[in-house]
Amino acid sequence: MSETIELRPFPPFLPPQATVLMMGSFPPAAEKRAMDFHYPNFQNDMWRVYGLVFFGDKDHFRKGAEHAFDADKIKAFLTKKGIASCPSVVRAVREKGNASDKFLKVVERVDLTALLGQIPFCRHICTTGGKATEIILSLIENAPKAPKTNEVVTFTCAGRQISLTRLPSTSRAYPLSLERKAAAYKNFFVSVGLL
Repeated sequence: MSETIELRPFPPFLPPQATVLMMGSFPPAAEKRAMDFHYPNFQNDMWRVYGLVFFGDKDHFRKGAEHAFDADKIKAFLTKKGIASCPSVVRAVREKGNASDKFLKVVERVDLTALLGQIPFCRHICTTGGKATEIILSLIENAPKAPKTNEVVTFTCAGRQISLTRLPSTSRAYPLSLERKAAAYKNFFVSVGLL
């Protein structure tokens, strides 16, 4: 049986004035998506974390009573704040057919230099888990040692110094409460001047 190579379903979201780039690994399969945008699975807590951090309301980005998030509201917010989003993987094979990073076979990684070239004010990357952190650092010459969760490392890419903060995964499979995940993200956004 041949492997199915999937292309990331959404293009990078790159507000031109972005100072922060959020990078996960690879979006879930189509049947798990509740919207056509990054972190589309309603079971993933990313947009609940953002709601808590910036508005004190985990349902701020929820689309009414639907089991979905409001992609337009999220995009408008990210644009206003200067937060870009892009998976670290362009093409991959789901070895078990699910969204687990453990069973994600990376076929093509993002071109980080080209990506950063499109957001010239970006100086901070936050990765949303271990796999994305590992992939990003694999793209860097003389890369620093991989940080633990909530740690920061720096490197040079696209002619500028970049800080990389490894944040906790917002997957429900990651054993940390929503409140503690939100606290970690809040600390990051305070540290980069967006809160």
